[in-house]
Amino acid sequence: MYTLGIDVGSASSKAVILEDGKRVAASAVIQSGTGTSGPGRVMELVFDGLDISQKDMDYIVATGYGRFAVPFANKQMSEITCHAKGIHHLIPDARTIIDIGGQDAKAIRLDHKGNILKFVMNDKCAAGTGRFLDVMSRVLEIGLQEMGDAHFKADCPANVSSTCTVFAESEVISQLSKGVSKENIAAGVHRSIASKACSLVYRVGMEEKVVMCGGVAQDKGVVDAIEQELKKKILVADNPQTTGALRAALQLKKEGKFMELNVNEASAKELLAYYQEKCDEEARQAKKEGRLVCWSAALAPTEFFEAMDIAVCYPETHSAVLKNVQWIYWKWQIRKDITLISVHM
Repeated sequence: MYTLGIDVGSASSKAVILEDGKRVAASAVIQSGTGTSGPGRVMELVFDGLDISQKDMDYIVATGYGRFAVPFANKQMSEITCHAKGIHHLIPDARTIIDIGGQDAKAIRLDHKGNILKFVMNDKCAAGTGRFLDVMSRVLEIGLQEMGDAHFKADCPANVSSTCTVFAESEVISQLSKGVSKENIAAGVHRSIASKACSLVYRVGMEEKVVMCGGVAQDKGVVDAIEQELKKKILVADNPQTTGALRAALQLKKEGKFMELNVNEASAKELLAYYQEKCDEEARQAKKEGRLVCWSAALAPTEFFEAMDIAVCYPETHSAVLKNVQWIYWKWQIRKDITLISVHM
């Protein structure tokens, strides 16, 4: 049996093929994401050299920002769920995940079963993401692969204080003109990324072990800067760019389990903004697939329903940004193997 997971992000496309749900038969990464030729090219690359093809796949799951643009997928899954479960599969005792991708950064806290307890993300600004790192490496004329080496050669890391990528770029250019070494600026860039990532970690509540994934995890300088900020050892997942695709390829037997997400008032706006953009598209897709669609006046994030193949739609009355949110959990037993959880306000 072969299953394939494809993770289409904003800046890259990743694919993993699993044989019998265990052995990684192939994996591939293309540095082009949604809206480009990246998804098609990564599908070609992952089968390159194999004696199997896409038609031999028993199941294909798409995840990532561009998951709904993958027409051949049997199912779509949230990238937050996939990164959480992917890391749990690789490192079962992981409790905190730092995921820095092309245009967003996330911090996720897990329980001992790999369920999401809480997450926060920054997807409104490129600062502190792979895009930020890419811009700075071009200004410094240091390849992304060499940024980590430059970091460890710094003797006095520069202060890159701007929270905006555009302003930070101007700040770096100004420091170069003053004769600050590229190595010290590279270390300062890494510290800036670490500061933003760690602010997310503090909000979810850090618990060891802390694991990092996403493309930026390949930069050892960023990992070192985060370790210094948190004063904790950071584990980097094997092939950190493909953890989401790996989980997407893991078609485990459903056992009526649900994922529980503890939400507090501080993360209410982020949660609303993130899911309101996606709920209508997910519901339409669910209808096409013949899946159960649960209409509810509750704010019920997708994570609650993914293990049960239930999609949720929101009435228009809940399209506005809500203030002073108070969360109450409710549970219903729909079928013997399904527990429906909703979050009411």
